[in-house]
Amino acid sequence: MEITPVIPSKTNEDRTERRVEFDKQKYRERNIVERLIGWLKECRRVFSRFEKTALNFGGMIKMAFIERYLRLSA
Repeated sequence: MEITPVIPSKTNEDRTERRVEFDKQKYRERNIVERLIGWLKECRRVFSRFEKTALNFGGMIKMAFIERYLRLSA
């Protein structure tokens, strides 16, 4: 699997020297994932990984999503 960078170049950077063209759609998808991870880090129990087994950790992630859903739907 190959990883391609999707971060846009800076305004003071020479854009002709970049090997990879900026893909706006991929950058938006990356932003969604980064916001999701940032939100999960706010859930202290998930962030600090209190649950040591994968099954319990997955359950806590599901509980965090359920809590978020209920909070947004109310």
